Amino acid sequence: MQQVLDNLITVTNEFLWSKILIVLLIVCGIYFTIRSKFVQFGMLKEMFVVLKGSNERSKDSISSFQAFCISMAARVGTGNITGIAIAIALGGPGAVFWMWIIAIIGSASSFIESTLAQVYKVKDKTGFRGGPAYYMEQGLNKRWMGAIFAVLITLSFGLVFNAVQSNTITVAFENSFGTNRIVLGLIIAAVFGVIIFGGIKRIARMSEYIVVIMAVIYIGTALIIMLLNITKLPEVLALIVKGAFGFEQVVGGSFGAVILQGVKRGLFSNEAGMGSAPNAAATATTSHPVKQGLMQALGVLTDTLIICSSTAFIILLSDAYKQPGLDGIKLTQAALSEHIGSWASGSLAIMILLFAFSTLIGNYYYGETNIEFLNSKKSVLTIYRYSVLGMIVFGSVAKVQLVWNLVDLFMGLMVVVNLIAILLLSKVAFAALHDYKKQKRAGKDPVFYKDSIKGLDHVECWDNPSGVEK
Repeated sequence: MQQVLDNLITVTNEFLWSKILIVLLIVCGIYFTIRSKFVQFGMLKEMFVVLKGSNERSKDSISSFQAFCISMAARVGTGNITGIAIAIALGGPGAVFWMWIIAIIGSASSFIESTLAQVYKVKDKTGFRGGPAYYMEQGLNKRWMGAIFAVLITLSFGLVFNAVQSNTITVAFENSFGTNRIVLGLIIAAVFGVIIFGGIKRIARMSEYIVVIMAVIYIGTALIIMLLNITKLPEVLALIVKGAFGFEQVVGGSFGAVILQGVKRGLFSNEAGMGSAPNAAATATTSHPVKQGLMQALGVLTDTLIICSSTAFIILLSDAYKQPGLDGIKLTQAALSEHIGSWASGSLAIMILLFAFSTLIGNYYYGETNIEFLNSKKSVLTIYRYSVLGMIVFGSVAKVQLVWNLVDLFMGLMVVVNLIAILLLSKVAFAALHDYKKQKRAGKDPVFYKDSIKGLDHVECWDNPSGVEK
């Protein structure tokens, strides 16, 4: 019976992800790109301007930069190491090109959903919270839709994905150092418990530190490898472009696999349009929703064009990808060993620890903010926190394929619900963008009020103080 159920879920996932979701995410990304007048290109400089001034915060809130780091913590995970390796193994070097394209398109989707999260955020005792469940309730007046989304993201990101991350950490350390997986799992759970029971501010601080450390170590390693192999870079770039449009792939019938792998791994890595990052985006204290939208769009570009590309160049500058039977973490490990020696196994395990632990933090918070949407009782949140710690310990020693397949299904359904919502509400994000650009042209630091856009009277935040000119 379990085998039948597992097969049914596997077939459903294959159809959902390979046929429906990829088309929906691409079509929506192109639509948002055109309607926003190519925000990811026209406002790229503004993204860095906003990022530079994003670390201001009040005593009782978190900064835009910390909110950015929470989303990056979840977005940048082991998929940046293993997922890209799988894409190259299955689709060849050309998959990297299509990964870049989907990131550029997807950044517009991320801008829309994160701007909406800011518009419809709500106040709580520590600052703000929000996300798809909240804009479904307030923007569409459909709490039931928000409740469905909240359950799906809590199950997938908050619980099972964290078990996957702890599994990745313990397997990597067992292979590299021979550590006991259950012992390491208990240590991870204990450290993680200290962080999550400290509240959103501690989560934000840890995300801020880990994301920066993680980025510096991994990108720095890739840059060193690229500099040592600088004469090979033109050849690798040509290989990527040739593979993306190559005659051999078309004749061989593998051209579709090249595009599919690049698109799938790009979407899975940067999470654009999935409804996850907006949960973090809503927590920020900022003067205008568009500022956080721009930062999250930059996050998508950073995740794929810089961090995923780091993995791609590490692999393609080696001969490891030509070896049959290597994929995922084994391929990345073999490539690193070729570049920096046999000690690469241990260094990669440390990198995986940083990547996966940061993802634990982001994933946990996505569940927390949606638990609070469903039920604000402290006891419910406490049960959720202990459940997360339990799943971390469970994931450190076990792997149940049915559970992983179920979470893929939950996440797929979550994406469909979110895409419907942001399509229906996108006019609000476009109006906010127009308001932002209008104020910038007037030489102002944009400030948003809910009466700037018609139909936002019921929104909890963004009141216009008496006498303040819009």
